[in-house]
Amino acid sequence: MRKGRVAVLTAGAAALAAGVITVAGCSVTTTAATSAGAPTIVTSPGAIDPTGVTATPSQAHCEAAFSAHCLTPEQVETAYNLGPLYSRGITGKGETIVIVDSFGSPTITHDLAVFDQQFKLPAPPSFTIITPDGKTPAWDANDSDMTGWGGETTLDVEYAHSVAPGASILLVETPVSETEGVTGFPQIVEAENYVLAHHLGDVISQSFEATEQTFSGGLAQINKYHLRSAYQRAAGEKDGPTVLAAVGDGGAADVELNGSTYYTYPVTSWPDSDPLVTGVGGTELVAGTGGAFTSVAWNDTYDAHIGNGTNPSAGGGGRSVLFTRPSFQNSVASMVGGARGVPDVSMNAACSSPVFTYQSFPQSGTQAGWYPSCGTSEATPEFAGIVALADQVAGHALGVINPTLYKLSAEKAPGVVPVTAGNNTVTFVQDGKTTTVKGFNAQAGYSLVDGVGTVNGWYLAYELAGQTPPKILNSFLPNGP
Repeated sequence: MRKGRVAVLTAGAAALAAGVITVAGCSVTTTAATSAGAPTIVTSPGAIDPTGVTATPSQAHCEAAFSAHCLTPEQVETAYNLGPLYSRGITGKGETIVIVDSFGSPTITHDLAVFDQQFKLPAPPSFTIITPDGKTPAWDANDSDMTGWGGETTLDVEYAHSVAPGASILLVETPVSETEGVTGFPQIVEAENYVLAHHLGDVISQSFEATEQTFSGGLAQINKYHLRSAYQRAAGEKDGPTVLAAVGDGGAADVELNGSTYYTYPVTSWPDSDPLVTGVGGTELVAGTGGAFTSVAWNDTYDAHIGNGTNPSAGGGGRSVLFTRPSFQNSVASMVGGARGVPDVSMNAACSSPVFTYQSFPQSGTQAGWYPSCGTSEATPEFAGIVALADQVAGHALGVINPTLYKLSAEKAPGVVPVTAGNNTVTFVQDGKTTTVKGFNAQAGYSLVDGVGTVNGWYLAYELAGQTPPKILNSFLPNGP
């Protein structure tokens, strides 16, 4: 079972009338309406409401079904101030974003083309799919794990492309599902090492994670299976690719090895906790006046339409039990103590501000169409797009960017936008008992819910590249999220 990666919100016309909402994949899976119309979330994996699509991305449908404003790529562009970059030809041109997913999607090439046509985006210069660790299994429309990864692949590809429309996309599919603990990671690492050996990409986006405690042998087990080898190789290369990973969608909690039972105390996950990886957390984009957006920490746990206090639905984050504090976090030692803290940076992930995705892969009882999606699986490919823009500015891949992010935060650089409201405390019902896992509060500087904060893309693309943004009219630049 996949978890902590992507949620797909579905509700069709019949379900809309009944107030039914479904959240599929990641840590929130299934919702059913109560007599009062408020959904109750069940933690069984993989269920999707078969009525849950719209023929076109309908904002009215989103607001009626989910009490949420679904975001378009254009609104994401506005929220993260990407327009000035695009106007200067900085679109990720010449760069390649590598997206790694188990199984992939058999219709992703077609689905991306439909997505691009709808939102008037150019096709990527190239879109290539490889399976370096062996052919993926035949597609099974009745396998909820496989179709869940199909939704994951869809979100990853469409929103990496949305942020960096000029970048090429390399989708790397692996034949074994990553779940908890070691399972699936050997194949992922083998595939990533192939990408590195053949110099196929500039930024690697991983929308998956496993709770650190599910590695029974701790870091020794991870090293035994050489699971860090790709990250070590990337970090050791001059101008090597930047590696990203999602921090998960269970707030301060996360699941045990069985993939469904939550830990009842704060935990975090790997590979986002690896110091060689940039951990990407979640925010909620809140629309303001004049088309502006602000960001708060993502936490839908207590939203009656999503979490309802019965299931965690929030950005992950916390202190690692595998890694000690890396030197780049010495400046935030008061927050992380002697441990590696995650996340490092955050972008939109909230199910209360989902994005439109298009998917048409075969799925039992479910038709092709437009789905609102959310989770740190959205934030991670979006940030991969930001890195691709910075790579273009620099003229080369940037390697491990964590030291730069923390330096920019300490300098209060305009590309790093503080997130000062919200938390990732979660409450859930498990074994008939209500449990609250106390998380962390967002704050300026650094927090264990949103890292150094979120981004203003115009500035950050130049700052990550070690350059100063050109001067343009201030009236052209909106405030950051």
